[in-house]
Amino acid sequence: MKKIVKQSEPISLTEHRSKPYADYDNYSDKDKLRESLLEEQGYICCYCMSRITLGKMKIEHWKPQSKYTSLQLDYRNLLGSCKGNEGARLHKQHCDTKKGQTEITINPTEEDQNCESLIIYRSTGEIYSPNESINYDLDKTLNLNLDSLVKKRKNELDLILEHLKKKFPARIWEQTYLQELINQLSSKNEDGFYSEYCQVAISYLQSQVIAIANNV
Repeated sequence: MKKIVKQSEPISLTEHRSKPYADYDNYSDKDKLRESLLEEQGYICCYCMSRITLGKMKIEHWKPQSKYTSLQLDYRNLLGSCKGNEGARLHKQHCDTKKGQTEITINPTEEDQNCESLIIYRSTGEIYSPNESINYDLDKTLNLNLDSLVKKRKNELDLILEHLKKKFPARIWEQTYLQELINQLSSKNEDGFYSEYCQVAISYLQSQVIAIANNV
């Protein structure tokens, strides 16, 4: 999960909210909303970090709109999520599709608590948090330890390890180079895209920078 810095909402959403009887269902310019969410998230899912596009995403209400009607048009409550195996059996679903109307603790837009610092990635590709509530959100409510997602995260780790082994055959990694990779992966490319599952590699590289700094 990568931290999302919310930007300005679409003008059409601001205008719609001022209309009498405005709600989410009668907001007609949802493609403009999708575009805004995609741009600020770098075209990755707010939860699993898989690639999302205008025609392959969902608009997620972090606080479920069925319970929080006053927030259904609040841009800070809106996120871009993948389809999450929509239509599959429940145990194969993930992200917003699996979450449904359940409330969760972890919020990728939270300013006071950075979601990136609350999540740990194992070398197997599994995801967890030392925080019991957040860990339940990740594992059960969002189903982010679904086999297919674990394999994709492990593949991302394997790719960065293979790259480092080729760059440093003696396996003596340079801290400055690791930081360059972190900066690169933490930034959107020229098309405004983050790499899929980028935070997995970033987290690993950051751990290596700390290890080098501590002479571990």
